[in-house]
Amino acid sequence: MQNELKEDKWYHGISRYQWLVLTIASLGWVFDVFEGQIFVASMNEAMPSLVPEGTTKGTISEYNAITFSAFLIGGALGGILFGALSDRIGRKKTMSLTILFYSLFTCLSAFSQDWWQFAGFRFLVALGVGGEWAVASTLVAESFPPKARARVGSIFHASSVLGTYLAILAGAFIIGNESIQQYAEDAGYPSLPWRIGFALGVVPSFLIIWIRRSLKEPESWQNAQNAAKSDSSKQMGSILNLFSSPYLKSTCIGIILASIGFATFWGVHIYGKDAFLKTIESEYVAEFKANEPTVTQEEIEVYLDSIKATLKKWEMLGMFLTTTGGGLGLLAFGPLCEWLGRRWAFFLFHIGGLISTYLLFQLFNNSIVIGCFLPVFGFLTLGMHAGYAIYFPELYPTRLRSTGAGTCFNGGRILAAPILLLAGWMQSQKVGFTLAQTATILSLLYIVGAILPFFAKETRGSALME
Repeated sequence: MQNELKEDKWYHGISRYQWLVLTIASLGWVFDVFEGQIFVASMNEAMPSLVPEGTTKGTISEYNAITFSAFLIGGALGGILFGALSDRIGRKKTMSLTILFYSLFTCLSAFSQDWWQFAGFRFLVALGVGGEWAVASTLVAESFPPKARARVGSIFHASSVLGTYLAILAGAFIIGNESIQQYAEDAGYPSLPWRIGFALGVVPSFLIIWIRRSLKEPESWQNAQNAAKSDSSKQMGSILNLFSSPYLKSTCIGIILASIGFATFWGVHIYGKDAFLKTIESEYVAEFKANEPTVTQEEIEVYLDSIKATLKKWEMLGMFLTTTGGGLGLLAFGPLCEWLGRRWAFFLFHIGGLISTYLLFQLFNNSIVIGCFLPVFGFLTLGMHAGYAIYFPELYPTRLRSTGAGTCFNGGRILAAPILLLAGWMQSQKVGFTLAQTATILSLLYIVGAILPFFAKETRGSALME
């Protein structure tokens, strides 16, 4: 009886090499996310230093939105192109190329002199970022048996939290470091701290050495490649085939699901820390006014500038709390979709994201309450992203798996980009919506995300298509 129970454990029989695959794929994803999140951790410092003095906050918000959109479009193109390349030349070679790409251009971002240069580098970084996910998620799915696929898919995607933690550490101890900032200002180069944070992006390139020495191509990919040589109808990595009748519905639903995830991640989830920071800032100002009854707006701005480093640490705490909850949500998605199925897991997380966004941005206004709620908000607004790593590779045969997963995940970036441009326009002086109002409006996309999976096929317990 004990042996039977042992056989039921999802991790029973997993080999050392399979764990190695998960570790390397996850590390690539960790650094992938760091390259994306370092901008989130530094956007309040980076963009203002790249625009002319006196540029309004509304205009800076527009430039940030353009930069986010450039990142999404770059990720979309990279995911689709590198995904198809992975099906054609192999997972191992393509993963090395994607990591080299995002490492190099994140480092070069540190040398930007204008906001449009910075946005251009973010586009190039995203080419590698989008491609790495497509390859790594496919490699993980192909390396594990069906009973373990959902769990390891969740673990793989949840490793993204470590990348965000690295960005938080860079934000708190480099970008927000008072000593470094003082040294930089004394040297006449006040933007140096955030530039150091981006220069660290070169570190992941050393992972390529380990990949080249340790990984081998999955047997299923080798078999598919051999089959393609003898049968022209089984072409490897054909993007057009994704839109043929057997896969069209799955591809369209996958792209829309991912677009909702990206639009709400960049337009809702990442601003949890800003809701927290705004409340903290208001409390500092209220205390300052209590001590200085006749204070002017100019004096308030000088005061806030004097405690900039302190506020940065509060901002990074908010990001940490949101990210920690998000990581738990990513880990929870795997077991949940094994128990309830992929459809119901997507439904519950999207409905939870809708409710938690309304509570955070429209109801709560106390820093303690918001701080305690941020992990819940992060859990519900990020958890469904693990479903993309689990579900998308299950929709396609081996010859199209990386292409399909990459197209779904990163095609979503293309659809999300104009939504984020719209969000930036909504916060401009022309319209004047607040960040809270904009995030609340974008959260309505969660309703579509809750309903859409019920039009897709359920893949729980099924083997990957050959």
